[in-house]
Amino acid sequence: MNDQFRNPATPSSHAIRLDRLAEIAVRVGLGLKPGQEVVITAPIDALPLVRRITEHAYKAGSSLVTTLFSDEESTLLRFQHARDDTFDEATGWLYDGMAAAYKSGAARLAILGDDPSLLAHQDTDKVSRANRARSKAYRPALDLIVGFDINWTIVSSASPAWAKAVFPDVPEDVAVGKLWDAIFAASRADLDDPIAAWDAHNANLRQRTQLLNAKSYAALHFRGPGTDLRVGLADDHEWNGGASKAKNGVICNANIPTEEVFTTPHKDRVDGYVSSTKPLSYQGTLIQDIQVTFEAGRIVKSTARTGEAVLSKVLETDEGSRRLGEVALVPNSSPISRSGLLFLNTLFDENASSHIALGQAYSKCIKDGGTLSDSGLAAKGANTSLIHIDWMIGSGQVDVDGITSSGAAEPLMRGGEWV
Repeated sequence: MNDQFRNPATPSSHAIRLDRLAEIAVRVGLGLKPGQEVVITAPIDALPLVRRITEHAYKAGSSLVTTLFSDEESTLLRFQHARDDTFDEATGWLYDGMAAAYKSGAARLAILGDDPSLLAHQDTDKVSRANRARSKAYRPALDLIVGFDINWTIVSSASPAWAKAVFPDVPEDVAVGKLWDAIFAASRADLDDPIAAWDAHNANLRQRTQLLNAKSYAALHFRGPGTDLRVGLADDHEWNGGASKAKNGVICNANIPTEEVFTTPHKDRVDGYVSSTKPLSYQGTLIQDIQVTFEAGRIVKSTARTGEAVLSKVLETDEGSRRLGEVALVPNSSPISRSGLLFLNTLFDENASSHIALGQAYSKCIKDGGTLSDSGLAAKGANTSLIHIDWMIGSGQVDVDGITSSGAAEPLMRGGEWV
């Protein structure tokens, strides 16, 4: 285990820490209420964690837990052998069913553990078409998630392929053990009282959001190597971070782990250029050294050292895919950053660095956003898209200023740290 994270108060076996992570997922992540159904999506390698989460969900009073498993080998076989004309199809009936479950009050829990390079050698056109078809089919369910109609959360489970990507120089079993250690540490599952630790962490993030909401900046200005970007913020934007209340009244933590505070940019007020500071692992493709230029909110130029073809296809998804739906601030001294690990997993890497997200905005980051229509949200500057893809732009060399409504610049971060 990397000592940079923390030393647990007492030694913990894998089974104990796995059980604590499951408890965190149910109690902190979902904030599950008695009588709620739970819909879990997970890779088959995550079965041990799924079973622990299922147990804790029933102990918390869940009426029914349903898990939908995915298999990477089967996914790969599709790209290798399926007819070309089938890549514009998706299992709409499945996503319609998930949307129906959420509308009836079910909570959503996703477990990640994908091979970052699963589709790296597959036809980029097929990958793009399959992703677009899935995004369209998933939209009814996604709207309920990004609108926070329901309580939901995402956690991770170590898999051999992911572990070998992060730790390529050690045997597979050692790599898996090291990745589990890192997941437990980042998720606070290595502590004797992780629930109390999460309460304290959420309180700290809440203080940060309260400060930023009191400032009500008009824009943020990012400056660093390859970056000079002004991100205008949506009208009546609100900062969020850590635990928050969904529209169903349940307080949940959407991401386990989380170190960010985030809000909604104005879709038409982003200008300048920006470079990624960490690779983006997207749908089995590793996209490295992204550089884009914005004009009036829209990406007008983009390059990447690897995965550029996939990035180009992503930006062609729809009109909103070239605009921002989120901007987030994360200190360079966050536990995930201090670990020195590149997780090749956005859930972790985004919490090591300030970041932006292409695509769909969160209505919860607009004052009274839950009551506004799509046109009302758009009038405030919120973006709409089939995608929401976070990528990292912060580092120890990046400064951030808050720009007031009068145009004055106030230092927020210097060298990646809060001022």
